[in-house]
Amino acid sequence: MMICSGITTFLHILICWVMVFKSGLGFRGAALANSISNWFNVLLLVLYVKLSPSCAKTWTGFSKEAFQNIFTFLRLAIPSAIMVCLEMWSFEMMVLLSGLLPNPKLQTSALSICLNTAATVWMIPFGLSGAVSTRVSNELGAGNPEAARLAVNVVIAMAIFEALLVGSILMLIRNILGYAYSNEVEVVKYVAALLPLVATSNLLDSLQCVLSVLEAVGGRRLEHILIWDLTI
Repeated sequence: MMICSGITTFLHILICWVMVFKSGLGFRGAALANSISNWFNVLLLVLYVKLSPSCAKTWTGFSKEAFQNIFTFLRLAIPSAIMVCLEMWSFEMMVLLSGLLPNPKLQTSALSICLNTAATVWMIPFGLSGAVSTRVSNELGAGNPEAARLAVNVVIAMAIFEALLVGSILMLIRNILGYAYSNEVEVVKYVAALLPLVATSNLLDSLQCVLSVLEAVGGRRLEHILIWDLTI
């Protein structure tokens, strides 16, 4: 998955350049480039599943057995999808609402840059949450609460360290980061003023991202481990 995502990322740069600057579509080309890259990533993953020896015994094709307990799966999947959509839509709504501010062109530009930066750095704790959810699930399923507790401690420490490191970098480059998106000096200054809030938000969001996944995976058993850990 990492290799497929890496290939897609590098190809996405080329696709964006072609669709935005060479096709004449402008910002519409950026949206189309996102769609093309996402579907290209899907194609790579399908080829990986079909051709990789590591998937030879894990995927044997569709059968009616794949639909067993489908409603149990949907009871978990649908609320999870709604939760993710609401979170993403809230950020999109912020950009739209910024158009009602006194200087909408400036403030919408700066907010879009900051939200894009926040989404980029958020991918680091998101990756940590995906890894630790698998580890904690395996350890709790195997009846190893001590190992699950250790995994929780490690990922919380990593999330805090990552957030502090990323926040420090954002603060150091806050006066120049805006130039990666715009040549307008006023926009760059506005972005620099907002980046301390982005750095603070990243610290809290990193912990939220990791702990929310852990709570969903471990449920009450993980809550007991966390309470036990805090008391120690």
